[in-house]
Amino acid sequence: MNPNSVVQEKISEINWQSVTNEMNERGYSLVPQFLHDQYCKELIDKYDNSELYRKTITMERHNFGLGQYKYFKYPLPDLIETIRETIYPKLVPIANTWMKMLNIERHFPDRFDELQRLCHRNNQIKPTVLILKYGKGGHNTLHQDLYGDIFFPFQLVFFLNEVDDDYIGGEFVLTQQIPRAQSKAIVLRPRKGGMLIITTNFRPVKGSKGYYRAQMRHGVSEVHEGERHVLGIIFHDALT
Repeated sequence: MNPNSVVQEKISEINWQSVTNEMNERGYSLVPQFLHDQYCKELIDKYDNSELYRKTITMERHNFGLGQYKYFKYPLPDLIETIRETIYPKLVPIANTWMKMLNIERHFPDRFDELQRLCHRNNQIKPTVLILKYGKGGHNTLHQDLYGDIFFPFQLVFFLNEVDDDYIGGEFVLTQQIPRAQSKAIVLRPRKGGMLIITTNFRPVKGSKGYYRAQMRHGVSEVHEGERHVLGIIFHDALT
């Protein structure tokens, strides 16, 4: 079967109401065993194929952590483009509900190509899909992937290696800002092939005077042994 058809079928089988509930309750949702082992291996094997990428970042040069990541160039590989275009409409209703809850005057379009046109009108024309590689000692400092004034509030993270088999450590870390208190830390250890949906910037949290924006950041704890690869699919494009 065509890989794109396999992925589309996988997306159609996801319980999106459950995803919606989890996003509303905690700002992230994990879909286990989304990517087949074959696709994980293909993405890792193509890491050194320079023809696929527009830019390589060595993280320690920018105080981002220790490791390396590469931004894909357009046109994206078919599998990645299919995931991006097919999952986006599933997340739009959640995104627009969040905007209403937080009284933000932003309405995201129903289709991915419409979001892309919005980005391009704002001079955000560079693809933001990236693949990251960490070795021993590798880590990623807490951050947000915004890239410009136009940003979609959700992004996807795909785990391409098996935790405890291919690498030790390297937990995925989320932090949530708590008003008048220290931030809350969330530590996740998704299995190979898992798809994690996270908020790009903030999530709505109900307070005594209505909903407020709880800022969230994400990063990666230190890898103690082995190699860890992750695919990140961000829906909005970048200025540079």
